[in-house]
Amino acid sequence: MDELAEAAGVPVRTVRFYRERKLLPAPRREGRIAWYNEHHLARLRTITALLERGHTLGGIAELMNAWESGRHDVGELLGLDPALPTPWSEEEPLRLTPEALADYYGDQATAENLATALDIGYIAVDGDDVVHVSRRLLEASSGLVKEGIPLAEVLSAGRDMRHRMDLLAELFVQLARSHVLPGAEADLQAGDTTRLTEAIARLRPLVEVVVEVELALAMDRRLREELKG
Repeated sequence: MDELAEAAGVPVRTVRFYRERKLLPAPRREGRIAWYNEHHLARLRTITALLERGHTLGGIAELMNAWESGRHDVGELLGLDPALPTPWSEEEPLRLTPEALADYYGDQATAENLATALDIGYIAVDGDDVVHVSRRLLEASSGLVKEGIPLAEVLSAGRDMRHRMDLLAELFVQLARSHVLPGAEADLQAGDTTRLTEAIARLRPLVEVVVEVELALAMDRRLREELKG
């Protein structure tokens, strides 16, 4: 415990307190010796990073409990709801070890970046594994890091983009409600979302073209501005 506390940069009493609160899993014991490993250290650093971001110990404890006892809810933690009648996303979560995740980002797989990815919803912890929301997103973000963009900046951009995408998704859902399925609001209030999700699925190829073309045109406009500068 002394070595774990030193490696994490926290007092031994803090480690003891986290153990008592069930925030840290029990160590492996050999007689009177308690062995902590890299998973304990990663967990301890994650707790520290989450506290620094303003999370309470109570909230962290609830999240840890959800990770360890609700493995069937990992998709929900990542924002993937298999109960949707017609899911839009075709992304599949990717399960990997913490070491495998670190291989994607090298020395930038820090506790702070891990906490940010958790906060955004890119990853969730399931037992000793990490579950990423999307293989393609993981590989793309890793590629951006390899191109020289710090992971912290990639995550910051991802947080901003997720907010903007939520607004864009809401725009298209409202269009579907108002014009494709007039009166869908009443159905939703009655708990019937099937007609709405199926209608949105029919719009999917059209919406994807609009988003792709608009992004391409926006990039052209932005690049022209950069070249003028």
